[in-house]
Amino acid sequence: MHIYSMIQWLFIFYTYCFLGWCFESANVSIRSRQFINRGFIRGPFLPLYGSGATMMYIVSLPFQDHVILTYIAGCIGATALEFVVGVIMDTLFDVRYWDYSKRKFNYKGHICLRSTIVWGFLTIFMTKVIHQPIEAFMLSIPPNILGYITFILTVYIAGDFALSFKAALDLRDVLAKMQRVKEEMERMQRRLDVIIAINNEGLRDEIAELRARYNLYMENRKNYKEMLDFYKRDMIINNPDMVSNRFKVTFEELKNVVREKISR
Repeated sequence: MHIYSMIQWLFIFYTYCFLGWCFESANVSIRSRQFINRGFIRGPFLPLYGSGATMMYIVSLPFQDHVILTYIAGCIGATALEFVVGVIMDTLFDVRYWDYSKRKFNYKGHICLRSTIVWGFLTIFMTKVIHQPIEAFMLSIPPNILGYITFILTVYIAGDFALSFKAALDLRDVLAKMQRVKEEMERMQRRLDVIIAINNEGLRDEIAELRARYNLYMENRKNYKEMLDFYKRDMIINNPDMVSNRFKVTFEELKNVVREKISR
């Protein structure tokens, strides 16, 4: 077994990020019948797959002579990573980038038995088939060239991730503002319904004020929808399975706005 340096580990991680993007984008694009640049960041890299593959390789190292133990290690390691990342992203952004709630034997929508089973087989396939040519290719690159390539990839991916992270936080804020406006509009509508029902002439000023505020909130809600820059729009487009438990209705409304803009 080759002992990798930090630069080599990073190169391996980036390689699996790219291969994961190829796999996931192809899978989603085929199902959607259009090209989907899948992932949290805009570039052709999926950090979750890179982290998962690297973890699967590390946890399976002590058992690589035993297929069953390699399978079990991959199931446990990758599922644990998927759950932790899912919980963190849901907590930070109030949005789920994958959701297994509709699958059998899932736990809070973050993980499910089907994915766990697949992770185990992928671990065997990766350690027995994929990793060896990747390792051979990496070792064939002169160390100084490998260092330059890894440095450039690190700067690029770190910058892309920072912009995507900010976009995800901004998207959460847009959803929160739209939700607050929606709740206030519903409250005003209920008040208007009560005033109209009792038909009290003395409440004309309040009716006029409520209508003015309602129109203002309508305009604000429209403006919030227009706040989506290309990073936030692409984040929604590239993750068609995204859901939000906290802002369920509002998020679906926002997704429809993005679809309408694309179709124009």
